[in-house]
Amino acid sequence: MNFSIQSLYNWYRNLLRNPKYRWWVILGTIVYMLSPIDIAPDFIPIVGQLDDVLLLSILVTEVSGLVIDGWKARKGETNTSTDSTSTDDTIDVDAVSLK
Repeated sequence: MNFSIQSLYNWYRNLLRNPKYRWWVILGTIVYMLSPIDIAPDFIPIVGQLDDVLLLSILVTEVSGLVIDGWKARKGETNTSTDSTSTDDTIDVDAVSLK
């Protein structure tokens, strides 16, 4: 089993983006931050507060991104970035070996 911080972050982010679980994840994150039972207890200097600050920063970043996306959707704005992987611009080419 491969464990990485990036996979844990992606899992948390995908749960927040899923409307079915969004409010449960937000509520669970707030309860975790207020709870005295943590991965790193708060009475340990620096490390105890570090996990809470990290989780809070991820929560605020993702929720603010969701709010901004929802606000843009209500205003009718679309993403103006160009996507180079569009299927309209894709050309299929058969590779042939010269040797």
